[in-house]
Amino acid sequence: MSTPPHPQKPAGPAGGSSEVVVAGLAREVHELHRRVDGLDPVVGRVERLEEMAARTADTLAAVVGRRQKATAPSWLLAPTDTADVEGLLDKLTVWLGAVFLRYPDGASALPECWLWHPDVVEELLWLMHAWCAAYQGPDASVSGAGDWHDRQRPGVVARVRKSAGSCSIERHQTRPGWSAPGGAPVPVPGLEHAAAITGWWSQHREQMPPEPDAPAAVGSIGGALR
Repeated sequence: MSTPPHPQKPAGPAGGSSEVVVAGLAREVHELHRRVDGLDPVVGRVERLEEMAARTADTLAAVVGRRQKATAPSWLLAPTDTADVEGLLDKLTVWLGAVFLRYPDGASALPECWLWHPDVVEELLWLMHAWCAAYQGPDASVSGAGDWHDRQRPGVVARVRKSAGSCSIERHQTRPGWSAPGGAPVPVPGLEHAAAITGWWSQHREQMPPEPDAPAAVGSIGGALR
């Protein structure tokens, strides 16, 4: 007895398998589009971070550039090391002879006792460093030199003349009947009111300031008024 042949499955439409593949690819492409669209906010944040980083780098470069500019030492706040102070004066005296005293008004304004006047030494120190910056520093320029001649040097000469122009070595010597030599630091006035002003300015600056205490009466008239 012969076995009947198995019925063959009807063949599908031509190219059916290709359509399935294309449909699968379409779904994958759609999913990829959906994922990429979801990355748009992230891309925007990355771009903003890049802009912030660039601005920060520019700011830091500007700050570093400012810090690298030459600064003038202070005679009033000079270090207490004798060698450091000697170095400041050595440079200053050489520059005075080479530059400052070449100008007649500078030579006539600087008294022989200038070293006994801390404010004068302070003025001359910064003027020397301003000259170095205008003529020799990394930012040396014609405009800087012009500003030194037109504004900075005349200003220092005028202040030195006003502060010590009529002084002399003898005025710094103590003699019977003479007033105390100048040059000593002046006490800060009004320190007894600092606590009251601190409380007012920190807590009640919108209000009227506290009234200062009356000065202590001096002499017989003051005693009679009590």
